[in-house]
Amino acid sequence: MTGDSVLSFDLICIGSGPAGQRAAIQAAKLGKRVAVIERQRCIGGVCVETGTIPSKTFREAVQRSFSRPGLAGDTRTRVRPTMEQLLTHVQYVIDREIHVVEDNLRRNDIEVFRGAARLITATSVEVEGVGGRVVLHGDHLLIAVGTRPSEPPGVPCDGVTVMTSDGLLGLRSLPRSLAVIGAGVIGIEYASMFAALGVEVTIIDRRPRPLEFLDHEIVDELIHQMRKKNVIFRGNEVVERIEIIDGRHRQGLILLESGKHLAADVVLFSAGRVGATEGLGLEAVGITADERGRIAVDASYRTSVPTIAAAGDVIGFPALAATSGEQGRLAACHLFGAPAVPMGRNFPIGIYAIPEISMVGATEEELTKAKIPYESGIARYNEISRGHILGDDAGMFKMLFDRRDRRLLGVHCIGSGATELVHIGQAVIGLGGGLDYFLTTVFNYPTLAECYKVAAHNAANKLQLISALERSALERSTAAATATAAAIAGVAASAS
Repeated sequence: MTGDSVLSFDLICIGSGPAGQRAAIQAAKLGKRVAVIERQRCIGGVCVETGTIPSKTFREAVQRSFSRPGLAGDTRTRVRPTMEQLLTHVQYVIDREIHVVEDNLRRNDIEVFRGAARLITATSVEVEGVGGRVVLHGDHLLIAVGTRPSEPPGVPCDGVTVMTSDGLLGLRSLPRSLAVIGAGVIGIEYASMFAALGVEVTIIDRRPRPLEFLDHEIVDELIHQMRKKNVIFRGNEVVERIEIIDGRHRQGLILLESGKHLAADVVLFSAGRVGATEGLGLEAVGITADERGRIAVDASYRTSVPTIAAAGDVIGFPALAATSGEQGRLAACHLFGAPAVPMGRNFPIGIYAIPEISMVGATEEELTKAKIPYESGIARYNEISRGHILGDDAGMFKMLFDRRDRRLLGVHCIGSGATELVHIGQAVIGLGGGLDYFLTTVFNYPTLAECYKVAAHNAANKLQLISALERSALERSTAAATATAAAIAGVAASAS
C-alpha cells in the first residue's frame, strides 16, 4: 500500500464473510472490477475465524471424540479429550476454509486489501493496514462487516474467566464449570457442547425459555436432553453484574437481580451481537446505524445512500451465514442491473447444538395464532432403522399440514442429521407440495429420510379419523334435522 495511490473499482466490498464473498464473485462474473477489504486475521471474516466454521467444527470434534455412544456391548471407559486435541481439528478446518475463500477470490481476479476500512465519501474508502494507507474509489460500495458479540456489563473480557463467543475456543484447558449468560442460538450451542464434555453448565436468561422462535415441542425435547447431561436452566433471571474472584481458584461470580449468586470457572457472555460498524465512518456519508449497529436497507439491499448497499448480519434478521451469502449475491445483481429473483421466504434455520435442531416454515404456535387449521405428523428416531444404526433413539421429526388442502406448512426436527434432513421439506414447501407427495414417494432405506414417510402416514391417519368423525357428526346432524322436520310436519298435519 502507498500513501498517495488511488485505485478504482466497479465494486468495493467491505468484509470478506459470506455476504462480501458472494457479492464480490457475482460482480466479477458480471465482468466488473472488484476489491474486497478485510480487517480480520482470516480471509473469510468472522464466519471463518471465530464464528460459524470454528463453532461447528468444534461440535463435530466433540461428537467424534466423546459424545457419541459406543457400539452395542462396548463397555470400555471413554476418556475425555483435551482442548488441544479438540482444537487441532478446528484449526485444520479453518486453514482449509481460508484457502478455499482465497482461491475463489483469486480465480475471479478479485483484489484483496488487508486492513481497517473507513468511508471517506459515498464512492471512496480509506484502508489502513500494516503496509500503510491506500484510498480506493468504487462506483458502488457494499458494507458486509458482520457483527461482534455484545460486551458483558461491568467487567472486561479477559479471555480466561470472562469471555464472549469470540474467545471461548481460545481456552487452553476444559473448565470444570461454565456459566452461559444468554440462551440464544450461540449460547445454547456452546452450552450443549461443553455439557457433552462433562463440564458443569448453567444457562442464565431473562426469558422464561430458550429459543422462543422454535417449535415449543422441539425446545421441550432439547431442554430434556440437555438436562440429562446435567445442564441447569435459570430462566426469568437478569444479570446485575459480574465480578472476578481471585483466590486459590480464580472464578467468575455472577450476581443476579433476584439476589442469587452463581460462580463458575468460565463465564460466557452470549447475550446478543451488534453490527461491527464502529470506526467505519458511516457519519461521513450520512448513514445512521441503529442502537445495535445495524444498517437499514430497502428490498434491493441499498442503504439511504444510492451508491452504497449493505448485506449480511449487519442488516439484521435473519443473520444466518446462508442467507447472508444470498443477500450479498442479490445486492451485487441489483447494483449492476442484472436480473435477480428475490430470496425465497422459506429458508431453513439450523442450530448446531447437541442434539442438532433444524426447521423450515411455520411453527404450531404461528399457525394457531393465525387461526390456520393444521394437522401434525410425527416420527421418532427410535422407530426409524437409521436412528438405531446411529445410536440416536431420542430424535424427533414433525411435519405440519394444512387440513384444508393438505399442503406442507412446516418441518421441525431435533436429532442427528437434522440440518440435512430438513432440506427435503424445504423443497416440497417451495414447490407447493404436501401430504400426498410423501405418501406416494419412496425414500432410500435405511435413511433418516424415512421420517418423512412415517410422519406423513401419522398425519394421514389423524386426518382420516377427523374426516370420519366429521362425517359422523354431519350424518347425526342431518338425521336430527330430518326428524325435527318430520315432527313439525306431523304436528301441522294433526292441527289441520
